[in-house]
Order: sequence, then structure tokens, then C-alpha cells
Amino acid sequence: MTTPIEKLREYGYELPSPKAPVATYIPVARTGNVIYISGQISSSDAGVSVGKLGDTMNVVQGANAAELAAVNFLSQIAHSAGLDLEKVRILKLTIFVNSTADFAEHHLVANGASDLIVAVLGDNGKHSRSAIGMAALPLGAAVEIEGIVEALD
Repeated sequence: MTTPIEKLREYGYELPSPKAPVATYIPVARTGNVIYISGQISSSDAGVSVGKLGDTMNVVQGANAAELAAVNFLSQIAHSAGLDLEKVRILKLTIFVNSTADFAEHHLVANGASDLIVAVLGDNGKHSRSAIGMAALPLGAAVEIEGIVEALD
């Protein structure tokens, strides 16, 4: 059986070390079996994926940025929360899209994150979701994701 980490590698990603908070907050908060993951932006070792959907980025580029944010989201689950990705269930994702006022395809950008998470975690990755347009995001990021996770252990 293929593990979530191996599935992530099939998409061309390694699970990175989690990014340190850039403000006054904690990246993970847990109460019982419910874990809240703070917003994770579209970034990698190469830097922040900066852009505004409907202006400097198209939907495909936005979905790729959402994938990067999803990888960082999974990293926080595995490293900061200390959970095995095989023993979690994603309950809810909120996906913020840096976009122009007339951009109306936030859901398609958000699919980049949702598709990756479901591909990596299978049925445990299926989640409820909101995709929201924003005038700006921290560090100019194209996408930010926060979510609620259930520990199955």
C-alpha cells in the first residue's frame, strides 16, 4: 500500500519542514482529537508564490499555488501536530485566493489544494470547503489555506 508521503512524492513534492509563524500566533492548536491548522501560504524553498488571480495569474497558476499551500498544510499536520498522515481526516478547508474584484473562479483555484489532499490522503482527505476571494494576502501570496483536522488515533 502506498503511504501518503509516497503519494505526495508522486506529485513531485517532498514534505517540507514547517514554516515558522511570521506573526503572533501558533501554527497548530489542538483540543481533544480536533486540530486547527493556521493559515499556510503558497510558498516553497524557492520563495512565496506571489500573484493576484484575474490580474497577474491565471487559474492554472493559481491551482499550482494552492497545491503549494496544501503541501505546507500537510507539513504542519505531520510536523507541528506530530500526527501520522495515515491517521488523520480533513474536516474543513478554507482557501483564501488573492484576486481582483471581478475574478469569479476561486473554486477552480481551490481545487488545486483539494485535489492534492484527496489524492494524498484518499477518503480521509475528503473535506468540506470554502473558497474566498481576498484583496490581498500576507507577503503577497496567491493562496492561503487554513483548516480543521481530526486525529484518528
